[in-house]
Amino acid sequence: MSATLHRRLLAWYDAHRREMPWRGHPDPYAVWVSEIMLQQTQVETVRGYFARFIDAFPTVAALAAAPQQAVLKAWEGLGYYSRARNLQKSAQTVIAQGGSLPRSSEAWATLSGVGPYTAAAIASICFGEPTPVVDGNVIRVFARYFGWADDFRKPPARAKLADWLQPHIEASKRPGDFNQAMMDLGATLCTPRTPSCGTCPLRGNCLARSEGRQDEFPAKPVKKTAPTRQALAVLVRDESGRALFTQRTEEGLLSGLWELPNSAVTRKPTRRDALRTLREQTGLAAARAEPLGTVTHVFSHFRLLLHVFAVAAFSGAPDPTRRPPACFAFPDDLPLATATRRALALPRSRAPRSHRNRGSTAHWQQAPRRDQAP
Repeated sequence: MSATLHRRLLAWYDAHRREMPWRGHPDPYAVWVSEIMLQQTQVETVRGYFARFIDAFPTVAALAAAPQQAVLKAWEGLGYYSRARNLQKSAQTVIAQGGSLPRSSEAWATLSGVGPYTAAAIASICFGEPTPVVDGNVIRVFARYFGWADDFRKPPARAKLADWLQPHIEASKRPGDFNQAMMDLGATLCTPRTPSCGTCPLRGNCLARSEGRQDEFPAKPVKKTAPTRQALAVLVRDESGRALFTQRTEEGLLSGLWELPNSAVTRKPTRRDALRTLREQTGLAAARAEPLGTVTHVFSHFRLLLHVFAVAAFSGAPDPTRRPPACFAFPDDLPLATATRRALALPRSRAPRSHRNRGSTAHWQQAPRRDQAP
């Protein structure tokens, strides 16, 4: 059985491999970008983003030299934005070290945002290194195959599986295809729910299938209830229809992205809270704010309720020395947080276009162009 596992996997992969835009060529830069995008994100979502990203930044040098705002804009909607920042940071490291991409998984793992799985995937696919990948799909396949109840969130369980796979990937002589075969098998047949065991190339020796216990593997940790946080946001538009945005700091969640002026609250906010937030965040003053609606957005570790208020008339202008920075811009000109996009999509029937009070001589800070850092 063990001697033929790699043959069964590769034969199945040759017949059923998924077509993806980053497969079929040896370009390690493209594979690297795809693997970073595929962290925490489904293949079908990544396809369009990958094509647009490679078109915008076709080489590691182009990515390294690009303004960070342009990179974040290209990543907008994929989430987990630290991936984009680490990808560019690593591209800059590569260029600083001479411009040659690493060849070994050990060298890949020294770059920001590249963990053991990603390093093994790139080194095996692009350079033929026989290092097995251990991701969620591979874990599910072999936890069921062996009936292992280990906690695969912990390194010892992952190392145990990698050690078992090592002789098989070496025997395959096609390490990149072997790794992609395992990932494809988990993604298309050995799925979390209702796996297609009847067409699985490993069904003859799968313990979970033989005992009808597929739902028990891999062992599922007890899920913790994500806490709910609340915040208010203020939507202000100028005469041209541009919205007022503030930029998140360079540290923490969603750093570098732009959003509506906002503040955290511990209760349902009031109109007065919205006006105070607008003044404190941007320096603009307004006499009235109206509730526009509530946006719900789920992050990996908490649920956000964003209460949105609309302001129709205001005075003053964003102070360019204020932190966080603020500016009026059209949504397509800046990389925006997803919750902000949803807030902008709320019906406008209760949000008349904003305007300056009569007599105001405020000078409006212009939004940066897409190809310029703010």
